[in-house]
Amino acid sequence: ICQFRKTRRLLDKSKTFHVTCGVTICIFSVLHVAAHLVNALNFSENYNEDFLSLNAANYRGEDPRKLLFATVPGLTGVIMVLVLFLMCTASTYAIRVSNYDIFWYTHNLFFVFYMLLMLHVSGGVLKYQTNLEEHPPGCFNPNRTLRQNMTVPKVFEEPFPDYTTEPFPEDLPVPEPFVQNNFMRICSEEPKFQSHFPETWFWISGPLCLYCVERLYRYIRSNKPVTITSVISHPSNVLEVRMMKDNFKARPGQYVILHCPRVSALESHPFTLTMVRNTIFFLCFTLAGRQTEAWKQIRGSACPTDTKATFGVHLKVVGDWTERFRDLLLLHSNQDTEILPIFQQRRYPKLYVDGPFGSPFEESLNYEVSLCVAGGIGVTPFASVLNTLLDGWQCYKLRRLYFIWVCRDIESFRWFADLLCMLHNKLWQENRPDYINIQLYLSQTDGIQKIIGEKYQALNSRLLIGRPRWKLLFDEIAKCNRRKTIGVFCCGPNKISKILHKLSNRSNSYGTRFEYNKESFS
Repeated sequence: ICQFRKTRRLLDKSKTFHVTCGVTICIFSVLHVAAHLVNALNFSENYNEDFLSLNAANYRGEDPRKLLFATVPGLTGVIMVLVLFLMCTASTYAIRVSNYDIFWYTHNLFFVFYMLLMLHVSGGVLKYQTNLEEHPPGCFNPNRTLRQNMTVPKVFEEPFPDYTTEPFPEDLPVPEPFVQNNFMRICSEEPKFQSHFPETWFWISGPLCLYCVERLYRYIRSNKPVTITSVISHPSNVLEVRMMKDNFKARPGQYVILHCPRVSALESHPFTLTMVRNTIFFLCFTLAGRQTEAWKQIRGSACPTDTKATFGVHLKVVGDWTERFRDLLLLHSNQDTEILPIFQQRRYPKLYVDGPFGSPFEESLNYEVSLCVAGGIGVTPFASVLNTLLDGWQCYKLRRLYFIWVCRDIESFRWFADLLCMLHNKLWQENRPDYINIQLYLSQTDGIQKIIGEKYQALNSRLLIGRPRWKLLFDEIAKCNRRKTIGVFCCGPNKISKILHKLSNRSNSYGTRFEYNKESFS
């Protein structure tokens, strides 16, 4: 299990690996372009008629810009540099936050980049020598001009005055040291060069085919739109969308990718599942949506049933995509929307769901002790975990959960206040109040405030002002769980993530080991 967790955490670094590969490509591309610019200048200024097959220029003094813009390798290289520049600049944090569309559409230019890369080597600039046996490297080539204008040194005449290209007799072995040290080979012909056969397609076509197959599979899996059952507007600009889909199975902590064609034809975004329920519908309705007599006698009838999964996501409206998505949904809904029966649904815009996809938070239930830290809307991965524990915690390995939630405003806690209170009351009724340790931190406030409503009294006593003292928190958890392995899960700002990662790697005197896990969407 330990090795599986290490492999899982390594695979969850796919986004970091992707960024590292992109930066590496940019660095070596700069070196590659600089070398070719120097080569283009050298081809023009150092043109030599003795090496016509190697020279990319046609004559001495040819404009190097002609080599860059009038040849297939040069023109494709220039376009590739422009594409790479657009992809890199549009991937910066500032552009992704201000206008995600620019990042999305420019990043999909990678397909154009790879097509140009396969054409880039078709110009035959790279060449190799085809007659190495007749013209080995470093051989002596006495052509007519050298014979007429230069006297062969006596040191060359004495070892082989009557040398010919004919081989030695078979019965006369030639000592190897004599060949290497006292014998200079003479070229029997001029060097001949030939363009390399393009092999870039061989290395690129495989990954591209795998990518296309994966995209096709995901398209087939998500080609049927889901049924939106309700849309709820929460405080602090957060929207909850609940949906139903056939044959949808998910585990707590996983996420899905939402695609709404009316918002964007190509753009889609990942959102963590906050609730998953399996619902059974009795198919005993008329086309008009009215109940039949069989519906009044459900328990005694044999109506066919259909099992659907009801799942939900919480999304914070922070960008242009989420703003347009919210506007479309709220046109057909009210803030106090409730879940309606399937035959009474409003006409929401078509929404396609791809997934679910795995995440590190699936492992939170597989530790004996887990520490879950959320920052703001980063609480969504833990909402599905809490919903799962509400259904029943006995079947999981988890026996103690530390839940830390940090928010800027008091209203944000109301997103899942009902869920936290229900879970707290359930554990108290089952005589397991120590199963979950809830700590809510309000980082920005002008004074002590409380969550509105008497039903949130259990949370009011756990509401703290300020920010968590992480080092003291880790020391306390380590002291209470000596010689145990604790899973640390974080979904929030990078600042909190770096602090938790550093503290997880720090040794302690209690023999407690912390294993750090962080959410990273693909």
